[in-house]
Amino acid sequence: MHSFPQPALALVEQMTAAAAADPARAMALQGAPGCNGHRAALEYDPDCLPLPCFSFEDALEAVKEGRARRAIIPIENSQHGRVADIHFLLPESGLYITGEHFLAIHHSLMALGDGPFAAAYSHPQALGQSRHYLRARGIVPMSYADTAGAAAFVREQGDPAACAIAPKLAAELYGLKIIEDNVEDAHDNTTRFVVLAREPLDPATLAGQVAMTTLVFEVRNIPAALYKALGGFATNGVNMTKLESYQKSASFSATMFFADIVGAPGDPAVDRAIEELAFHCKDLRILGTYRQARARG
Repeated sequence: MHSFPQPALALVEQMTAAAAADPARAMALQGAPGCNGHRAALEYDPDCLPLPCFSFEDALEAVKEGRARRAIIPIENSQHGRVADIHFLLPESGLYITGEHFLAIHHSLMALGDGPFAAAYSHPQALGQSRHYLRARGIVPMSYADTAGAAAFVREQGDPAACAIAPKLAAELYGLKIIEDNVEDAHDNTTRFVVLAREPLDPATLAGQVAMTTLVFEVRNIPAALYKALGGFATNGVNMTKLESYQKSASFSATMFFADIVGAPGDPAVDRAIEELAFHCKDLRILGTYRQARARG
């Protein structure tokens, strides 16, 4: 599976052509038309031209190659945690985070007919967010590249025993019947997206606004290195709202950390905290500073 299902291809071609004619307005996203990335792009910037891409790598490449000025990528979900692989892809992409957007997620179960259904196709995140609903009904979850693509796939296959979990918009685009709305297990289900561009925002342009800064770092492999590295944030009163670890390689000897802090470089307290962090690190990179879209805490 390396391309969109046939029912989605005509829409993808139309949207790709529109983005190619005006790349400055184009915003790359992962998934077929009608996916949550599509929704997030239009909520974040109603004037943008969404550019559907099959994979996260394709969306990032579209920005790196200049086919889109920005990309909008899901990074974590309130119910199902971080989006797989994104912590590896962001640092490797060479792009910078310039914004964030929180999208309320409401999944619909859709199909050609009324059921009963043997299998539900969707992105692994959506399946995880609806796992109790599916288990209670004996429907087998089947992983697909994205939510709306799963809807297009169900349409293409024509199997009355198959259904998809996707945004309501996907049912409209691909001619499916909505069997039930809001099948997510938690109705406050929210996904955080980040907006990526080739150039970072100048922190000075955020003066007077609450800013977030995202960074990745690897501490020295010595006892208490992480404790010492993070001490500067406490002593300088800088709030760290997120800290996650992931392995850098198969050796399991190097651990990378992905962190969000409230504040921006140029603030003396933030500068002191980052300077102290850098002293204890083998590697440190700021992925971007951007306006805070939702208050933490």
